[in-house]
Formats: sequence, C-alpha cells, structure tokens
Amino acid sequence: MEELANLFHGFAVALQPYNIMLMIIGITLGVIIGVLPGLGGANGVAILLPLTFSMPPTSAIIMLSCIYWGALFGGAITSILFNIPGEPWSVATTFDGYPMAQQGKPGEALTAAFTSSFVGALFAVIMITLVAPLVAGFALRFGPAEKFAVYFLAFCSFVGLSKEPPFKTIAAMMMGFALAAVGLDSITGQLRLTFGVTELLNGFDFLIAVIGLFGIGEILLTMEEGLAFRGGNATINLRVVLQTWRELPAYWMTSLRSCLIGCWMGVTPAGATPASFMSYGIAKRLARRGNNFGKGEIEGVIAPETAAHAAGTSALLPMLSLGVPGSPTAAVLLGGLLIWGLQPGPMLFVEQKEFVWGLIASMYLGNLAGLIVVLTCVPIFAAILRVPFGIIAPLILVLCAIGAYSVHNSTFDVMLMLVFGVLGYLLKKCNYPLAPLVLAIVLGDKAEEAFRQSLLGSHGSLGVFFSNGLVSTIMALGLVALFWSAIQEGYSRLRTSMA
Repeated sequence: MEELANLFHGFAVALQPYNIMLMIIGITLGVIIGVLPGLGGANGVAILLPLTFSMPPTSAIIMLSCIYWGALFGGAITSILFNIPGEPWSVATTFDGYPMAQQGKPGEALTAAFTSSFVGALFAVIMITLVAPLVAGFALRFGPAEKFAVYFLAFCSFVGLSKEPPFKTIAAMMMGFALAAVGLDSITGQLRLTFGVTELLNGFDFLIAVIGLFGIGEILLTMEEGLAFRGGNATINLRVVLQTWRELPAYWMTSLRSCLIGCWMGVTPAGATPASFMSYGIAKRLARRGNNFGKGEIEGVIAPETAAHAAGTSALLPMLSLGVPGSPTAAVLLGGLLIWGLQPGPMLFVEQKEFVWGLIASMYLGNLAGLIVVLTCVPIFAAILRVPFGIIAPLILVLCAIGAYSVHNSTFDVMLMLVFGVLGYLLKKCNYPLAPLVLAIVLGDKAEEAFRQSLLGSHGSLGVFFSNGLVSTIMALGLVALFWSAIQEGYSRLRTSMA
C-alpha cells in the first residue's frame, strides 16, 4: 500500500503543467532523434543533457526519459516507410514493416508498431513499479563487498552475455577503466595519469566523453558513408487505427512472449537490439504463418517492437534500484543523476522518494503521450528525412559543442569532446562496442573504490568476496555470466556426445 501511495504521489508530481510540457517536448525531440538514422536514444540524451542543468532533477529526468521513449517510437517510422532503420533495434522491424508499406499498408504497419511499443513499455513499467522497491530494499543490506560484486556482475554480463566478440568487449572496457582512473585517487589523494595537465585533476567528465563518443563519432561515420535520405509519404487515419487495433488482440501470445523476452534482455545488459531479433526469430518459428514472415506479416512487426520497448524500459530497473545501468542510454541517465548530486541505488528510494516515483509515474504518462504524438504526427516526422544530411550534421555538431562547453564553460572540454569523437569513430570503424566503454567510465571509479574498501576491511584478503551467502551468490552469478558462452558450448558438446 505504501508503494501505491508513493506512485499516486508520483503522478501528482508528473502531472504538474511544467512537467507535462517537458514530456511533450521530450517525446517530440526523441521521435526526431529516432527518425534520424545513426543518432539513437543514447546519443540524443547525451547531446541534450546539458539543457537540463538549470531544471529541478525530477523535471530534468522526466524530459530526458521522454526523449528516450520518443527515440524508441521514432525508429519504427523510418524502418517501415523508407527501409532505413532509425535505431539498431529497428532493423528487425524492416523485415516485415517495409514490405507492408510497399503493399500499400503503411498505416497498419505503423499503428501495429506504435501500439506494440506502447504495450511492451507498459509491461516493463508495471514490472519496475512492482519489483524496483523490493530490489532496492534488499540492496540496503549491501556493504562494500556486495557493491563490488554487483559491479562485477554488470561487467561480466556485458562480456559473457553480449553478442559482441568477448575480446573486443574486454578491450573497450579496459579502455574505460583507464579513463576512469585519471585524476585524484579518492582513497590516497594521489594524482594519477594527469601528465601535468591541470584540467585533468578531476578526471575526464563523463558527459564530455559521451557526447564525443556517441554524437561526434556517429556524425563522422555517417559523413563517411555518405548517407542520403529519400522522401516518403504516410498518413494514419482513425479508421486504419481502429481496424488495426481490432486485429492486434489475436496476437496476444506473441505480445506476452515478446514482453518477457524484452524485460529479461533489458535487466541483463543484453539490450533492445538482441531482444528484437530474438523475439522476431522465435515468433517466426512459432507463428502459424511463419513462412510468410519477411513478406509483410503484421506479427513480424509486433514481435520486435514489443520486445525492443520492453527491453529499453526495463533497463532502468537495475539503474534505479542498484545503480547499475542496463543499457547505454541508462548509463547516460545514470551520469545525469550523478551530475545533479543524486546517488542511484537503493538509498534513492529512501532519500528521494518524490524523484523516483515521479520518474516511474512519468514512464506511464510519457509512453501514453508518445503513442498519441506518433499516431497523429507521422507525416511531419517523415518529412524530416527530406532535409539534406549536409544541413542536419552541422546543426548536431554545433549542439554537441555547446553542450560540451556548457559543462565547465571551458574550451578544453570542446577539444576533449573532439578527441573522444575521433576515438568513437575509430572504435566503430573497428567494430568495437561503445556500451562497455561507457559503463566502465561511469562505474569504474565506484567499482575500484568498493574493491579497495573491501580489501582494507579484510586486511587484503580476497576471501571477503565469498565471505557470506549474498556476496558469494552475486560473485558466482558474475562468473557464470562471464563464461556463459563456454558453458553453452560445453553443454551442447556433451549432448552431442551422449546422443
């Protein structure tokens, strides 16, 4: 009952006129970001994060999260109308969405995609509402060893459960740890890796790194590829919406299965992209009309969109309750919380109830607002693709530079942003994942601090990480996640030899 009262209080916060206005602005900006191929939710949130510094933290996080919801919605527009995935997780939507548009059914495909996205997000938000307080209450028992074990589990999950090559994931993560180590040692007070540069005394600012890695890096890559947009037309009228809504309940099993897949992939840091592909693959295998997938089957739109939104939303659960982000965008939001002086984790539910429940309430309202905005404004958002990329790219670069400069009012930060941009470009060219790098920059110093505090308390004994049932379980889960691929391979070989 206490959680229910807190949720109603959260709705009172989220329904303030100022916050509703920020919701609409955030959703609109997010859809534009989702429509523009290559930008993505994490990039958009990172670029626009400096705009929220003057806002109250609750209003700021509501706007940023709505940008994320909008980006999730927007990726489907370009996938269906132009066969250009606006987001990585929208690739699977093109398989059946674009053929439907080619068959003269763009309205049905878009309505199915937007509605499925809303259902997936709603399922994930309900899960967060019910589970997050329990996880946070449980996590209040954590000491330094337990905190390090949670960080260890997060790092191992990125290595073992990711679809990226383990070597490249580890290499990107090690680079992030090295960047997180720059500056003042929080325990001894000694300077590390500053090389006499006074601007590095406080280390690399997370926001500068993210704007460079995601924003500038993506623009450089897109410029090299010579991306050109083609115009397109789409209209959604009320008759098409209602007709599609009447069809959707027949696919309730696909929706439920996709919600569960998405929530699992979001809480484990696998992310929305593998969730959408996994959901599409399973739906194709189990559907009665599975042979028709790829030729314009509405179920082939429902499955990936539901899973992607469920994964993108549920990634906020570990960030809020444990302080461990479940996706690159959640990592950027985590950085925002730290900038506003808030410490993500279990104490957030105790010390900042208004903030947490305002955010959770805004998830319900933001996704509803997003559904309404995209259903009514599709032609406007599709028209953005007629603007030449040569005009859009400089505008994004200027936004990035303003955002970087506004952090400390320093031109050094702008130069640093460009360096990170080149680094991000090189990493993407070599197919190195950026998410582990960002995770290590955000959590590297916290993991190191928890590790060293644990060793100081145990007089240097590593046995502290297996000293009780809780920490031993979390560390064991981390090791299982790390070697998950090897375990699966060994199991399949064992079954083959026994057959």
